[in-house]
Amino acid sequence: MRRGLVHVLAWSLATGAAVTLSWWGVHTVMAGTAYDPPRALPITAGDATTQESKPLASSTERAKPSKSPSSKAPESPEPSSTPSKTPGASPSPSSSAASSGQVKSYDTEGGRAVFALDKTYATLVSATPASGWSMQVWKTETWIRVEYASGADRVSVFCTWHDSAPRVQIGTY
Repeated sequence: MRRGLVHVLAWSLATGAAVTLSWWGVHTVMAGTAYDPPRALPITAGDATTQESKPLASSTERAKPSKSPSSKAPESPEPSSTPSKTPGASPSPSSSAASSGQVKSYDTEGGRAVFALDKTYATLVSATPASGWSMQVWKTETWIRVEYASGADRVSVFCTWHDSAPRVQIGTY
């Protein structure tokens, strides 16, 4: 009886050590991949930024000091073209005059994409798929593409700034 108990105890300790070592190895390899939880919360319709509200500071950028109420803030330029209106896409630009440009939100049937638009470049602030839709993002030095997919339906939000100010186009196919 005692010998059987020792065998069960040894087997339990060896199995526990193997599981711990395996978990640690997989955790180390998978850290920083797409399997990590998202670092930003999606923007909902009630959270739309208005002209009077201030943008939130990025975790990688310090907040710029606000100007005194008496000084007039310079107006930010509009992108060179407005989002195209296609069936199923209803762009709703919620903009905020940020010190580095404008933050604009584009609502589509597939989800919402939010861009920070400057004079010479753009950055993706967030992209949130609608319920039942998946999302994929491509980025280069001169464009960002967010594609939402549900079955055979596709909605693409495409922001380019190669030789001009950033412009956003929305297409369904």
